Amino acid sequence: MDATSRAHSFNAAAAQYAANRPSYPPALFDAVEELAGHPFKGARVIDVGAGTGIATAELYARGAQVVAVEPGDGMAAQFRRALPGVPIVRGDGNALPIADASADFLTYAQSWHWTDPERSVPEAVRVLRPGGALALWWNVPDRTVPWVAAQEARVERRFGAGTGAHGTAERTHGLSGAVDFVRHRVSWSRRVPLDTHLANLGSHSLFLVLGEEGAAEFLAEERTELTRIFPHGVVDEYYTVDLLLAHRPS
Repeated sequence: MDATSRAHSFNAAAAQYAANRPSYPPALFDAVEELAGHPFKGARVIDVGAGTGIATAELYARGAQVVAVEPGDGMAAQFRRALPGVPIVRGDGNALPIADASADFLTYAQSWHWTDPERSVPEAVRVLRPGGALALWWNVPDRTVPWVAAQEARVERRFGAGTGAHGTAERTHGLSGAVDFVRHRVSWSRRVPLDTHLANLGSHSLFLVLGEEGAAEFLAEERTELTRIFPHGVVDEYYTVDLLLAHRPS
């Protein structure tokens, strides 16, 4: 499956993405601040691959001076509707349109795996101020929960081993070398209507490039399976946020 096609697939589904994707728990941002050694409040934060602004909104609410970077037309348009007061520039992590040594934080929420680490790691080092922090994180389905593990297994049978609904096979590719990462995990959950859960699942690139008919068929089967588990039509989604953080040397 072509990575470029998958990356661009979000633009046509930006509204679906914004309405149904999960955000992130406060404990995640607490952990980033603790590991970084300084708060978001007053800090200059570059949120790369910002998409529709799900993480950006949380950073802004914490008092950060946020600039978003987003390559996609549809995602950027949705971002501007959601966060009209937050600057957004067009670009990606492989060639950041940001000045040298100008950021206290560089954040990638659910987006690092779309970069080429041979290019994005040097770019991060260039853009961060000495002592600045590069923080990467992903909402990962918690496979210790039986129904979540079963759903991920069904996705992998459809799309191939190691993919899962969230592209977890790609998450830690190419992270060694120029910077040293520490890892932290935060477990959390949310309760949503079944329709929201299925729309969230369908907003992932694996489904967006599958085609409307193929995606609809899979999601209909999931509706049947999950209705049996959640007969009242409300789903408890369980996640572990996988956080990786590194400092630019002072």
